[in-house]
Amino acid sequence: MSAAAPPTGGACPSGSWPRSIAAVFLILFLLFVATPIAEIYLIVRVADVVGGLNTVALLVFVSVVGAAMVRREGMGILARAQAELALGRVPSRELVDGLLVLFAGILMLTPGFATDALGLSLLFPPTRAIIRGVASRALGNRAASSQPVSWHFGYRGGGNIVDAQSTEVDGGQGELGPSGEQ
Repeated sequence: MSAAAPPTGGACPSGSWPRSIAAVFLILFLLFVATPIAEIYLIVRVADVVGGLNTVALLVFVSVVGAAMVRREGMGILARAQAELALGRVPSRELVDGLLVLFAGILMLTPGFATDALGLSLLFPPTRAIIRGVASRALGNRAASSQPVSWHFGYRGGGNIVDAQSTEVDGGQGELGPSGEQ
């Protein structure tokens, strides 16, 4: 077996990361390092003002109220999505709202005041509509640019390449032939 050369169409120059990988690392850094540090700082500051036990009670209270609000908003979105489906329309707005409310629920259950504030902002329809509009425009611009999206996961070549083909099966044909035959 001979080793094939790595693809050159989307190859990255050595030593540089694709922009998408750098963005992912930035997001992960913010998510796992900066956010917990900010949350701990806020919790300590609030505990200095109202006391440790009151701070813990406030965090639990906000999580419980947030969970109830997520449930209420989620059920409303589900009802609107079902109504859209009954009318024969794709519930695209409701799907995006559902994802935003799910994200709000995750934020509300994460202990901390900053994540609770962001989660609460996602639960209110006016702020959720603004975020949905920004996200829709960003995705629309990306789709309209017609630029291919490429993902690089460290492939440097030198390994075995498997060549494969696929064929589409006709709707009335199965693996064993037409559906009417035995």
